[in-house]
Amino acid sequence: MPGRPSADVAVRLLREQLGGLSSSPATQDAWSAFIRFGRLRFDTSGSPDADGLLFQYGVFSFHGTPAFSLDLTRQFEVLDEAGDHDHLVQVHCELVYEPTPALAALGDFNSWFFHDSGNDVDQWAETLTSRKPGQSSGSTAL
Repeated sequence: MPGRPSADVAVRLLREQLGGLSSSPATQDAWSAFIRFGRLRFDTSGSPDADGLLFQYGVFSFHGTPAFSLDLTRQFEVLDEAGDHDHLVQVHCELVYEPTPALAALGDFNSWFFHDSGNDVDQWAETLTSRKPGQSSGSTAL
């Protein structure tokens, strides 16, 4: 879409939103910054899954030692010259915590939001913010 920034500047724009936070930001501060970033619209193809937000958490061993990870990701579809899917680009903010019993008890969860799907990013964020700890693990999409 004309007038919207390219996904090439998404890392810079996410860093701007996170810029005022400490090197160990509070979870709520990082979430608020991510939602501000999530409200920005980028020049994408306009297909329902060309610009998505992912909220996910769980205890994982990606780097050897188990840790509770809260990952906030933005995913962009990149098209080739013919306008067909070429690849995906992801920009993310990951918060890592010691996997305390309380965090481990949350299980794992993920939820996607896609711009151009007819849904509202603020409604998605509110649904996740109001989600009660201990609700069943799994995934949702808006």
